[in-house]
This record gives sequence, C-alpha cells and structure tokens, in this order.
Amino acid sequence: MKFPSALQNLIDKLSSLPSVGPKTAERFAFYLLKKNDDDLKSLAEAISVLKEKTDRCHICLAISDRNPCPICSDPSRLKDMICLVEDIRDLASIESTGGYQGRYFVLGGLLDTINEVRPEDLPFNQLLKRIKDDQVQELILALNFTLEGETTAMYLSRLLKGQIKITRLAKGLPAGSDLEYADELTLASALKNRNEAK
Repeated sequence: MKFPSALQNLIDKLSSLPSVGPKTAERFAFYLLKKNDDDLKSLAEAISVLKEKTDRCHICLAISDRNPCPICSDPSRLKDMICLVEDIRDLASIESTGGYQGRYFVLGGLLDTINEVRPEDLPFNQLLKRIKDDQVQELILALNFTLEGETTAMYLSRLLKGQIKITRLAKGLPAGSDLEYADELTLASALKNRNEAK
C-alpha cells in the first residue's frame, strides 16, 4: 500500500536518523499521527530552535546554551587538567560521575583511515594551543576503546610525549564500547584508576 505523500515524507525523514530503519521510522510516523496538534507543534518547535538555541563553546568546543560553557566559565574547575572526549555525550557521561573536577576538550570525531579522517580534519591545533595557553599539566584521553579511539590516543601520545603527562581511562570499560553506554560506577572507577598512556 502506498502511504499519503505527507506520511511517506515523514517516514523518509525519520529513516535518515542514525539507527532508524524504514520499519522503525514507519512506527514513529504512525505514533506521531496519533498525537494531538499541541504535542506535534511542541515537537516541531523543539526541532526548529535546536540550532538557534545551542552554541559551541569557543574554549572546549562542547555544545552549550552559552559561550563559554558553564564548565569553562566555572573558576572552581581545574584549569591545568583537560579530559579529551570525542563528543558531548561522553562529556555528559563523565560529568554524571561527579568524580572529575578538571575541564574538557571535545574533539568532535576520531582519526579514521577508512573514512579518511586525518589529523588536519580534527581540531588538534586548537587543543595544542589550549594546552600551551592554560599550562595544562595532564591530558586525560577519555576516548572509546575502538580502533579509531586507540589510533587517536596513540597519535596524541606521540605528538605530546615528554611535554605533559598523558593518561588514559583505566581499561575497566569493555573494549569496543561507547562511553555514553557505560554505567556511572564503571566510568567513575575507570576515571579514578586511569594510567599513563604509552
């Protein structure tokens, strides 16, 4: 059966989202079709202002509703310790532990030879400038234990070797896992028991 064009258009848009296949998109679309107008307008409004109401912190590159972000503008946070994460979800996971008092840098991606993400495609120069300007003493590499995460960690370890202390999260996190899915206890333990990167 062919769906009405407005419904099919919504299914097509939803199926372009990560991890959403055509059948899931279809379920979402039919669910939305049953919602009242106010709920749909509220959802549409939330989507339409998403880019307008968010900004990227010029210091750590995290997505925030202000610039600089609350963490970078907090004078109680340690300025000489940076936790490097791939994206804002990883930052949120580490923050939820309450066990880290330093600052962050959000890389926005990882080195990936298959998808041709090279060092010049990531903000390494901005990270190096920040390390120098803030006289950073320790860089914590809180990257996923995937091939791309390991490649990025190795690149940074070699690039900064002998300049500052470089540590990694302890390997209490399962290999191949994403930080955003780790439970708070495991993540807090991994952060506490981090070790020097080799």
